[in-house]
Amino acid sequence: MPAGETVVFDAFHYHLWRARWDSLVSATHVLGGAPCPFVGAVTENTGAGALGGLSMRTQFVSYDRPRVAAAAMIGQSFPFTRWAASMRHRATGPRQSVLIYTYSFQSGPAGLRWLWAPVVDWIFTWQTRRRFARLRDFLAQHAAEVERWQQDNADTSASVATQA
Repeated sequence: MPAGETVVFDAFHYHLWRARWDSLVSATHVLGGAPCPFVGAVTENTGAGALGGLSMRTQFVSYDRPRVAAAAMIGQSFPFTRWAASMRHRATGPRQSVLIYTYSFQSGPAGLRWLWAPVVDWIFTWQTRRRFARLRDFLAQHAAEVERWQQDNADTSASVATQA
């Protein structure tokens, strides 16, 4: 990514930034109104475009800014019967970092999984690549804007990051 790990982490997890680049969701928010997740936070995520009818609730099991965040789906959300993901961030140089996104899921219904799973996997993999390319492109143009926002909101960012 063309930005440091803290910038990338905040551009992904603070909803005011995510709304500007994320092609997978049309709306995402933390229940209770926090500006970003924290350990134990529940988020509601509504799909974008052709996925607009889909919605998923997740609960964050890890949130260690700027290194790692992980969440798991609560309940089920078509086409997923199980879903979890984590993001690890690591600096690789000045204003450069690597984002490692790991996910696992199971799709349903169980009786059609043999047919359905390859299709869901292909769509999710394609959407994920598209999504992180958009994040990279956003950061290439707006990383300095995120950095200024971080400086202006340093107290807020630190207190939200340590909630729960």
